[in-house]
Amino acid sequence: MMQRVYSLIVDNTTGVLSRISGLFSRRGYSIDSITAGVTADPRFTRITIVASGDELILSQIEKQVRKLEDVIQIKVLKPEESVYRELIMIKVRANAAERAEIISVADIFRAKIVDVETGSLMIELTGNQSKLEAFLNLLDGYEILELARTGITGLSRGSKDVTYID
Repeated sequence: MMQRVYSLIVDNTTGVLSRISGLFSRRGYSIDSITAGVTADPRFTRITIVASGDELILSQIEKQVRKLEDVIQIKVLKPEESVYRELIMIKVRANAAERAEIISVADIFRAKIVDVETGSLMIELTGNQSKLEAFLNLLDGYEILELARTGITGLSRGSKDVTYID
């Protein structure tokens, strides 16, 4: 199984995300993560999809998505030519003695402590998947109360393949 990251520019219309995810559902394609947000131009939305499959399935995904009416552009974001990021928020049980240890680990990863309560800390960390996994591995001895991940979003490096839409 291979994993591929697709970056789509789509019309910012009602139901566009549902139509795209519906295509995956109807065809039995696997979505590992999907993120969406408006671009600098509010007429358009950027959707980043991470999908898994063999080469045939991944090329079929690209062809099928390209056919959708709302899709303006689809790019495959190659790891060596792109920057991927993901946001994770983690609520960790922490008494007074554990708090300093957890904060030290967070500092090493440039994570932010975004909330502190008597019995817990909430940590925010942005980075690539391996950074987030390494951070989670170091929290292994602590009780994670809640965890939320955004999924990958990404852009290609440089300005050579920027799309300008009139």
